[in-house]
Amino acid sequence: MKIFVLEDDEAIGIGLSYTLQSEKFDVTLAKTVKNAYEIIEKDSFDLYLLDLTLPDGNGYDVCKAIKAKTDSPVIFLTAFDDEVNVVTGFELGADDYISKPFRVRELLARIRACLKRYSKNSDEKKVQIGELTVLPAEAKVLLGGKEVILTSMEYRLLLTFISNRGKILTRQRLLEDIWDVEGDFVNDNTLTVYIKRLRDKIEKDTENPEYIKTVRGMGYILK
Repeated sequence: MKIFVLEDDEAIGIGLSYTLQSEKFDVTLAKTVKNAYEIIEKDSFDLYLLDLTLPDGNGYDVCKAIKAKTDSPVIFLTAFDDEVNVVTGFELGADDYISKPFRVRELLARIRACLKRYSKNSDEKKVQIGELTVLPAEAKVLLGGKEVILTSMEYRLLLTFISNRGKILTRQRLLEDIWDVEGDFVNDNTLTVYIKRLRDKIEKDTENPEYIKTVRGMGYILK
Protein backbone atom coordinates (compact mmCIF):
# COMPACT_ATOMS: atom_id res chain seq x y z
CA MET A 1 0.00 0.00 0.00
CA LYS A 2 1.32 3.43 -0.97
CA ILE A 3 0.77 6.42 1.32
CA PHE A 4 1.55 10.04 0.50
CA VAL A 5 2.41 12.34 3.43
CA LEU A 6 2.43 16.16 3.21
CA GLU A 7 4.03 17.57 6.36
CA ASP A 8 6.40 20.54 6.70
CA ASP A 9 7.49 19.73 10.25
CA GLU A 10 10.60 17.62 9.69
CA ALA A 11 10.38 15.78 13.01
CA ILE A 12 6.72 14.82 12.46
CA GLY A 13 7.38 13.89 8.85
CA ILE A 14 10.27 11.61 9.72
CA GLY A 15 8.32 10.07 12.59
CA LEU A 16 5.29 9.38 10.40
CA SER A 17 7.43 7.89 7.64
CA TYR A 18 9.22 5.59 10.09
CA THR A 19 5.97 4.46 11.73
CA LEU A 20 4.19 3.78 8.45
CA GLN A 21 7.17 2.01 6.93
CA SER A 22 7.33 -0.17 10.06
CA GLU A 23 3.75 -1.17 9.25
CA LYS A 24 4.84 -2.19 5.74
CA PHE A 25 3.46 0.89 3.96
CA ASP A 26 5.36 2.46 1.05
CA VAL A 27 5.69 6.14 2.06
CA THR A 28 6.37 9.25 -0.04
CA LEU A 29 6.97 12.47 1.93
CA ALA A 30 6.54 16.07 0.70
CA LYS A 31 7.22 19.24 2.72
CA THR A 32 5.61 21.93 0.52
CA VAL A 33 2.47 22.37 -1.57
CA LYS A 34 4.61 22.83 -4.67
CA ASN A 35 6.41 19.56 -4.05
CA ALA A 36 3.07 17.84 -3.35
CA TYR A 37 1.63 18.94 -6.70
CA GLU A 38 4.70 17.65 -8.52
CA ILE A 39 4.43 14.24 -6.85
CA ILE A 40 0.68 13.65 -7.13
CA GLU A 41 0.75 14.70 -10.78
CA LYS A 42 3.18 11.88 -11.59
CA ASP A 43 2.07 9.19 -9.15
CA SER A 44 -1.02 7.77 -7.43
CA PHE A 45 -1.40 6.56 -3.86
CA ASP A 46 -3.76 4.39 -1.86
CA LEU A 47 -4.16 7.06 0.84
CA TYR A 48 -3.08 10.67 1.43
CA LEU A 49 -2.14 12.29 4.78
CA LEU A 50 -2.16 16.07 4.47
CA ASP A 51 -1.01 18.75 6.87
CA LEU A 52 -3.33 21.75 6.73
CA THR A 53 -0.91 24.68 7.07
CA LEU A 54 2.16 24.70 4.84
CA PRO A 55 4.77 27.42 4.17
CA ASP A 56 3.52 27.94 0.60
CA GLY A 57 -0.18 27.14 0.85
CA ASN A 58 -2.61 24.77 2.55
CA GLY A 59 -3.74 21.17 2.51
CA TYR A 60 -7.22 22.10 1.31
CA ASP A 61 -5.91 23.03 -2.14
CA VAL A 62 -3.88 19.83 -2.33
CA CYS A 63 -6.98 17.84 -1.36
CA LYS A 64 -8.90 19.46 -4.23
CA ALA A 65 -6.17 18.44 -6.67
CA ILE A 66 -6.16 14.87 -5.34
CA LYS A 67 -9.93 14.44 -5.50
CA ALA A 68 -9.97 15.83 -9.05
CA LYS A 69 -7.68 12.97 -10.04
CA THR A 70 -8.68 10.06 -7.80
CA ASP A 71 -11.17 8.97 -5.15
CA SER A 72 -8.46 7.62 -2.84
CA PRO A 73 -9.02 8.53 0.83
CA VAL A 74 -7.60 11.73 2.33
CA ILE A 75 -6.91 12.32 6.04
CA PHE A 76 -6.01 15.80 7.31
CA LEU A 77 -3.33 16.24 9.98
CA THR A 78 -3.68 19.60 11.66
CA ALA A 79 -3.45 21.60 14.86
CA PHE A 80 -6.77 23.26 14.05
CA ASP A 81 -9.57 21.20 15.54
CA ASP A 82 -12.56 23.55 15.47
CA GLU A 83 -15.72 22.42 13.71
CA VAL A 84 -15.47 25.00 10.91
CA ASN A 85 -12.21 23.50 9.66
CA VAL A 86 -13.57 19.98 10.07
CA VAL A 87 -16.63 20.65 7.93
CA THR A 88 -14.57 22.54 5.33
CA GLY A 89 -12.27 19.56 4.98
CA PHE A 90 -15.14 17.12 4.55
CA GLU A 91 -16.82 19.40 2.02
CA LEU A 92 -13.68 19.19 -0.10
CA GLY A 93 -13.84 15.41 -0.03
CA ALA A 94 -11.62 14.57 2.94
CA ASP A 95 -12.36 11.26 4.63
CA ASP A 96 -11.07 11.87 8.12
CA TYR A 97 -9.46 14.51 10.30
CA ILE A 98 -7.05 14.09 13.19
CA SER A 99 -5.64 16.86 15.37
CA LYS A 100 -2.04 17.23 16.48
CA PRO A 101 -0.66 15.98 18.73
CA PHE A 102 -2.14 12.61 17.82
CA ARG A 103 -1.61 9.07 19.08
CA VAL A 104 0.15 6.86 16.56
CA ARG A 105 -2.13 3.88 17.24
CA GLU A 106 -5.18 6.04 16.66
CA LEU A 107 -3.79 7.34 13.37
CA LEU A 108 -2.98 3.81 12.20
CA ALA A 109 -6.50 2.69 13.14
CA ARG A 110 -8.00 5.51 11.09
CA ILE A 111 -5.77 4.74 8.12
CA ARG A 112 -6.74 1.07 8.16
CA ALA A 113 -10.43 1.95 8.57
CA CYS A 114 -10.31 4.23 5.50
CA LEU A 115 -8.47 1.66 3.40
CA LYS A 116 -10.86 -1.10 4.49
CA ARG A 117 -13.92 1.01 3.73
CA TYR A 118 -12.69 1.93 0.26
CA SER A 119 -11.71 -1.65 -0.50
CA LYS A 120 -15.11 -2.92 0.61
CA ASN A 121 -16.98 -0.32 -1.42
CA SER A 122 -15.02 -1.04 -4.60
CA ASP A 123 -15.96 -4.73 -4.41
CA GLU A 124 -19.67 -4.14 -4.05
CA LYS A 125 -22.00 -4.53 -7.01
CA LYS A 126 -24.64 -2.21 -8.45
CA VAL A 127 -27.43 -1.27 -6.06
CA GLN A 128 -30.87 -0.33 -7.39
CA ILE A 129 -33.54 1.24 -5.15
CA GLY A 130 -36.43 2.72 -7.10
CA GLU A 131 -34.96 5.33 -9.44
CA LEU A 132 -31.79 5.50 -7.35
CA THR A 133 -28.78 3.60 -8.69
CA VAL A 134 -25.46 3.27 -6.86
CA LEU A 135 -22.34 1.96 -8.60
CA PRO A 136 -19.76 1.41 -5.81
CA ALA A 137 -17.01 0.24 -8.15
CA GLU A 138 -17.21 3.62 -9.92
CA ALA A 139 -18.26 5.65 -6.87
CA LYS A 140 -21.22 6.95 -8.87
CA VAL A 141 -24.82 7.68 -7.94
CA LEU A 142 -27.59 8.02 -10.52
CA LEU A 143 -31.14 9.26 -10.08
CA GLY A 144 -33.45 8.46 -12.95
CA GLY A 145 -30.39 7.72 -15.07
CA LYS A 146 -28.76 11.09 -14.40
CA GLU A 147 -25.60 11.33 -12.30
CA VAL A 148 -25.92 12.93 -8.88
CA ILE A 149 -22.76 14.61 -7.62
CA LEU A 150 -22.20 13.85 -3.94
CA THR A 151 -19.40 14.95 -1.65
CA SER A 152 -17.24 12.22 -0.14
CA MET A 153 -19.12 12.42 3.16
CA GLU A 154 -22.57 12.36 1.51
CA TYR A 155 -21.54 9.32 -0.52
CA ARG A 156 -20.24 7.48 2.54
CA LEU A 157 -23.43 8.32 4.41
CA LEU A 158 -25.50 6.89 1.55
CA LEU A 159 -23.39 3.71 1.50
CA THR A 160 -23.94 3.30 5.24
CA PHE A 161 -27.71 3.45 4.72
CA ILE A 162 -27.51 0.98 1.83
CA SER A 163 -25.42 -1.55 3.77
CA ASN A 164 -28.02 -1.37 6.56
CA ARG A 165 -31.12 -1.15 4.38
CA GLY A 166 -34.32 -1.89 6.28
CA LYS A 167 -32.68 -1.25 9.66
CA ILE A 168 -33.24 1.76 11.89
CA LEU A 169 -29.94 3.54 12.40
CA THR A 170 -29.54 5.80 15.41
CA ARG A 171 -27.64 9.05 15.04
CA GLN A 172 -24.79 7.67 17.15
CA ARG A 173 -24.57 4.55 14.98
CA LEU A 174 -24.39 6.69 11.84
CA LEU A 175 -21.60 8.81 13.28
CA GLU A 176 -19.63 5.75 14.34
CA ASP A 177 -20.01 4.09 10.93
CA ILE A 178 -19.08 7.20 8.97
CA TRP A 179 -16.00 8.18 10.92
CA ASP A 180 -15.07 4.78 12.38
CA VAL A 181 -13.74 6.63 15.42
CA GLU A 182 -15.10 8.42 18.47
CA GLY A 183 -13.91 11.87 17.48
CA ASP A 184 -15.18 14.53 19.87
CA PHE A 185 -15.44 17.01 16.98
CA VAL A 186 -18.46 15.09 15.61
CA ASN A 187 -21.87 16.26 16.75
CA ASP A 188 -25.53 15.92 15.87
CA ASN A 189 -25.59 19.25 14.05
CA THR A 190 -22.93 18.08 11.60
CA LEU A 191 -24.84 14.85 10.89
CA THR A 192 -28.09 16.79 10.43
CA VAL A 193 -26.44 18.98 7.80
CA TYR A 194 -25.17 16.01 5.79
CA ILE A 195 -28.48 14.15 5.92
CA LYS A 196 -30.29 17.28 4.73
CA ARG A 197 -27.82 17.79 1.87
CA LEU A 198 -28.04 14.15 0.84
CA ARG A 199 -31.83 14.31 0.82
CA ASP A 200 -31.75 17.52 -1.21
CA LYS A 201 -29.85 15.64 -3.90
CA ILE A 202 -31.68 12.29 -4.04
CA GLU A 203 -35.22 13.03 -2.88
CA LYS A 204 -37.89 14.52 -5.15
CA ASP A 205 -39.77 15.83 -2.11
CA THR A 206 -37.59 16.39 0.96
CA GLU A 207 -40.70 16.97 3.10
CA ASN A 208 -41.87 13.45 2.23
CA PRO A 209 -38.68 11.51 1.51
CA GLU A 210 -38.92 8.33 -0.51
CA TYR A 211 -35.56 6.87 0.42
CA ILE A 212 -34.15 8.12 3.73
CA LYS A 213 -37.01 8.27 6.21
CA THR A 214 -36.97 9.66 9.73
CA VAL A 215 -38.12 7.36 12.53
CA ARG A 216 -39.07 9.81 15.25
CA GLY A 217 -37.24 9.36 18.51
CA MET A 218 -35.08 6.58 17.05
CA GLY A 219 -33.14 7.63 13.97
CA TYR A 220 -33.34 6.99 10.22
CA ILE A 221 -34.07 4.11 7.87
CA LEU A 222 -33.58 3.37 4.17
CA LYS A 223 -36.48 1.24 2.96
